[in-house]
Amino acid sequence: MDVLSDAVLAMRTGRPHAARVLRVAPFGRWFAPVAGAGFHIVLEGSCWLVPPDGPPIALGAGDVAFLPRGCGHGLADSRSTPLADASAPLATLTSSSGGAPTPNASTVMVCGAYLLDRSRTHPLLADLPEIIHLPARVGQHSGLRAAVELLGDELRRPQPGGDAMLPALLDALLLHILRAWFDDAGKRTPSGWAAAIRDPAIDAALRAMHGDPARPWTVEELGARAGLSRAAFARRFTALVGQPPLTYLTWWRMTLAARLLRGSDVPLAAVATKVGYTSEFAFAHAFKRAFGLAPGKFRQSSTEDTLLPLDAI
Repeated sequence: MDVLSDAVLAMRTGRPHAARVLRVAPFGRWFAPVAGAGFHIVLEGSCWLVPPDGPPIALGAGDVAFLPRGCGHGLADSRSTPLADASAPLATLTSSSGGAPTPNASTVMVCGAYLLDRSRTHPLLADLPEIIHLPARVGQHSGLRAAVELLGDELRRPQPGGDAMLPALLDALLLHILRAWFDDAGKRTPSGWAAAIRDPAIDAALRAMHGDPARPWTVEELGARAGLSRAAFARRFTALVGQPPLTYLTWWRMTLAARLLRGSDVPLAAVATKVGYTSEFAFAHAFKRAFGLAPGKFRQSSTEDTLLPLDAI
């Protein structure tokens, strides 16, 4: 699996929320922070998104605003409209109006939230800004535009199979948003994760590690996958990713182990094998160094109740 997919899967928990919302001018509301990631998409009309810091952001039809860390923010029809405190967070305030827009509706939006476990945020996602604004531009991010259109249509006209369709569309939307941002950011910045996943050599090495985390990778082997010498690969990987290749591999293995321990009843020995440790003792030592708890105690302290299959990774 590729690094972006794995980064999202490592954090996702529960079901995402979304609704089609009509906002009639004048409107102004401040939304409390949420333990997840929120988004707003303007289908018709326009509005202003007010961040906790910085100037308001104008949102027009087709624009997407994504809040990776669920920061508090406001939505208003104009910059001068005061913001009233919302009585509930974003995930519960967004309610579908159903049917066609009314003639006096100033703005039609799709709003929603993803629930995330922030205990082991992938550094790729930690690189994201507080607010990502993806303006609608002709000829750009066609996949994102298609996902927005499908989601808007599904919420406007609920049909049989909607309970299965909506979560799938929301998952697709999240990945298209992240793809679009990393694509844009990778063109602007010469370093960091946005550049790393656009670099063919580093992306090849990351795919190798994520595709087979249990393999006893060496820097030389990973360099060969990247088409670079050992030294050149190590320098390039560290410069873009922010840590040496094997340090990152260990971090990712521990993240996978924590996910299995939280969400499955896979035996500890099997967890150790899945993340590349032939010795359960060595795995337990590495895990405790990373999390401050032995694997068994970590599992007992978890409140996660969703079981994963043995072949989850």
